[in-house]
Amino acid sequence: MIILLFILFIAFLVIGLPIFMTLALSSSVIIAGFTSLDPIILVQRMFSGVDKFSLMAVPFFIFAANVMNQGGLAPRLLKFVNAVVGHVRGGLAFTVVITCMFLGAVSGSAPATVVAVCSIMMPIMVESGYGKGFTIGLIMAASSVAVIIPPSIGMIVYGSVTGVSIGQVFMGGFLPGVIYGGIFMIWCYIYAKLNKVPLKERSSFKEIWNSLIEAIWVLGIPIIIIGGIYGGFVTPTESAGIAGIYSIFVSCIIYRELSFKELFNVSYESAISTAQNMILLAGASIFAWVLTRYQVPTNLAKGIMVFANNKYMVLLLMNVIMLIAGMFLDPASIITIMAPLFLPIAIQFNIDPVHLGVVMVVNGAIGMFTPPFGLNLFIASGITKIPMGDLMKTVWIWVILSILALIIITYIPSITLYLPRLIFK
Repeated sequence: MIILLFILFIAFLVIGLPIFMTLALSSSVIIAGFTSLDPIILVQRMFSGVDKFSLMAVPFFIFAANVMNQGGLAPRLLKFVNAVVGHVRGGLAFTVVITCMFLGAVSGSAPATVVAVCSIMMPIMVESGYGKGFTIGLIMAASSVAVIIPPSIGMIVYGSVTGVSIGQVFMGGFLPGVIYGGIFMIWCYIYAKLNKVPLKERSSFKEIWNSLIEAIWVLGIPIIIIGGIYGGFVTPTESAGIAGIYSIFVSCIIYRELSFKELFNVSYESAISTAQNMILLAGASIFAWVLTRYQVPTNLAKGIMVFANNKYMVLLLMNVIMLIAGMFLDPASIITIMAPLFLPIAIQFNIDPVHLGVVMVVNGAIGMFTPPFGLNLFIASGITKIPMGDLMKTVWIWVILSILALIIITYIPSITLYLPRLIFK
């Protein structure tokens, strides 16, 4: 039955069905055709997959990201970062990576980060001597760091399906996010030096100061979100609500670049995005339930133990499986399906659940721009009007670099666990 399930899954993907329908329909065929269960259980399992308190944070973070995208926050952040690092070798490319880190710490949404950065930085970087392929590849790859830097929707999903502390997984994502972005920045420096990209004139202290004043409201958002969680004042879900209110205040009252009429449109778009995310989670939940019913976790654990007798080999096999899955599925779906499968194996091999969660999220981040179905590819193609085939040619160096970051994060668990152990004792 499981072989048939995966054959149906791949067949539905090939014919172009949406991912949530692929997940739900392949599961439904197995339940309806090969069991005596009442089909109503499909609906019940799908609802139970999204009926989790921690998932209430998702619509708030999506809303906050959309408000900030259209409320003038991203351009001010880009201007400040560029004023600080724009004059160094590869400075404009550094600006993209650092800005993506900040936007990730605000919204947790990679597609929103692609939209915010691509429309502004693409023409500037090409005009400054960076190749078009390099530029769009960098933006697609660097935007995926938003999946890793907390608050992260993938981390919220991981906590909700495994029961692991979302706060600890959030804190575990900081240093891996810095490593991930730092490796991109090293390649940006090498590229700029090899291609003799002209240096930008150093910004004056006055220019830096003025750009800081303009961006100070943006820079305050991560402090409010993360500081509130780790100060014990709010839960991750409450911090998401605060982020939404704060983004409205800054966009509509401080910067005045978002009217209340436009705010209604943003709310409408956010509701659609939320529905898309939730229906993906619902489809992934029924798929994961079918896998569990047919004892795939147990069989997978036995299979992994045949090929691996230590945690390093276990982690390698898990990464390979998740990287392949990332070519076809979004991070939330991957985590919903695979976290319940991998967590018991990880515990058996003494792999920390927080470390496993961060490793899974990093794999999901890589999948955001990995062909053929990386979501960042579709978003970037829509913005730049560059054909998908051409975009796919630009990302492979970034996929290799991100896998290098994944190896470091996977096999040096102290990078992930240092801050959670320091703060949560």
